[in-house]
Amino acid sequence: MIEENLREVLRSIEESRARRTVANPDEPVLLVAVTKNHEVAEMREAIDGGVTDIGENRIQEAREKFDTLERDAVWHLIGHLQKNKAKYAVRLFDLIHSVDTLELAAALDKEAEKIGKVQDVLVQVNLAKEASKSGIYEEDLQPMLEAVDALPHLHLCGLMCIAPNYDDVEETRPLFRHMYEIFQRIKGFPWKTANIIYLSMGMTHDYRIAVEEGANIVRVGTAIFGPRQY
Repeated sequence: MIEENLREVLRSIEESRARRTVANPDEPVLLVAVTKNHEVAEMREAIDGGVTDIGENRIQEAREKFDTLERDAVWHLIGHLQKNKAKYAVRLFDLIHSVDTLELAAALDKEAEKIGKVQDVLVQVNLAKEASKSGIYEEDLQPMLEAVDALPHLHLCGLMCIAPNYDDVEETRPLFRHMYEIFQRIKGFPWKTANIIYLSMGMTHDYRIAVEEGANIVRVGTAIFGPRQY
């Protein structure tokens, strides 16, 4: 079932990519399979079926899985991260999507320095200003990006956002389009070390629209693994 679902998600991504009108339809889209609350056996099945990148929301769950997965994968942290967990995050994850404060960025930089790592990060944007979601507001984004770019053990790679869970998924389109405009704008800034290449947006319910509007990373769990077991 997982392999069949995975093929359907990949097919949908390709179809959505072909429908792009603003972004380059030839630019590939990276699928991050979100494995929160799913068993290691399911993760192995997905990786054996072609998944290369997995996403986890919580440090403790990721730590438990990391030691038992017995598969090669690129690890993405996509959930909210508290700064007191920074030392675990830099040891476990290849790309951290959810940098949303200068305090967290500084903590990650400090912990990455301790292990001789330059940590790839995205800055999370709360474009809709939802109180229930983390992320920096658009008007505060530029100074945040410049501050992250100045940290020697962080490598700024782009942006992440989570759209509101609208009843009509089409309502996400203007937000995703605006995020793509922001992404394009910051790509042209004269950064010190940053390489703005990733726009992470779109989950199971809205990833098709996100891809159409320029996402090049999507974070999909339920459509691959089925409903989470809590």
